[in-house]
Amino acid sequence: MAQSVPMTPQQYVQDKAASSGSSFYYAFLFLPKPKRLCITAFYAFCREVDDIVDEVSEMDIAASKLAWWRQAVLDAFAGQTHHPVLKALMPWTQEFQIKSHHLLSIIEGCEMDLTQTRYLDRPGLERYCHLVAGVVGEVSALIFGQSSTQTTQYAHRLGQAFQLTNIIRDVGEDAIRGRIYLPITDLQAFDVKAHEILNRVNSDRFKALMAHQSLKAQELYMQAFALLPKEDRRSQKPGLMMASIYRTLLREIELAQYPVLTQRVSLTPVRKLWLAWKVQALGLF
Repeated sequence: MAQSVPMTPQQYVQDKAASSGSSFYYAFLFLPKPKRLCITAFYAFCREVDDIVDEVSEMDIAASKLAWWRQAVLDAFAGQTHHPVLKALMPWTQEFQIKSHHLLSIIEGCEMDLTQTRYLDRPGLERYCHLVAGVVGEVSALIFGQSSTQTTQYAHRLGQAFQLTNIIRDVGEDAIRGRIYLPITDLQAFDVKAHEILNRVNSDRFKALMAHQSLKAQELYMQAFALLPKEDRRSQKPGLMMASIYRTLLREIELAQYPVLTQRVSLTPVRKLWLAWKVQALGLF
């Protein structure tokens, strides 16, 4: 019987990124090899810790797993790597200025999901989005290449726009898990009760609430684009590819009148690839 060949760290992170079906993966395809290897490993790390929250039903076990990752990150930056994702990522951290606090912040954001299922107001939600998406945007911008510190602000704002788009798309799935990421103050403003969302009750009031969330997301996209310095526009094309895919998804949700309580709106892989190619080849987003 032939022995199976052990999977390399690079194969592990490639499989992790490709199997997610995420819009991020399509933007990676156009990067030069060093940047592609680094962003794929970084994205695989994000998937590893995020999947713990989504897939582990016992809160204590999920907390223990995230604590393990926290220690694994500290060990990796001290020279000892225990996981194929970190083995794939660590060789690139110095070249692309990735620090331990970046990875620890993402873990902290995932830990919030274990203890917090509601957000009182938008500033509270923005703190969460900063940790799980703004920091991801910052690291991604470093990997893509930047010459201006203002690009970091652009990347944070764009990451938050992506996260709010995800929140809009996933309202129904989050409700099944007992989570509501829409600010309570917004629910009150549109007279939508938490139990209506948890029971996935659609209404005109809910649609108005979601239209408001969509407007907030569109504002974040426009703010991000305005912050991107001209000299970094070419290097930051992968982020603009993702923006094209995410904004197209958001428009699809808007056109469908926000069926997100009972339906997951998505784009086909072919369409995602087409949108990414248009940004790469034509600069259209």
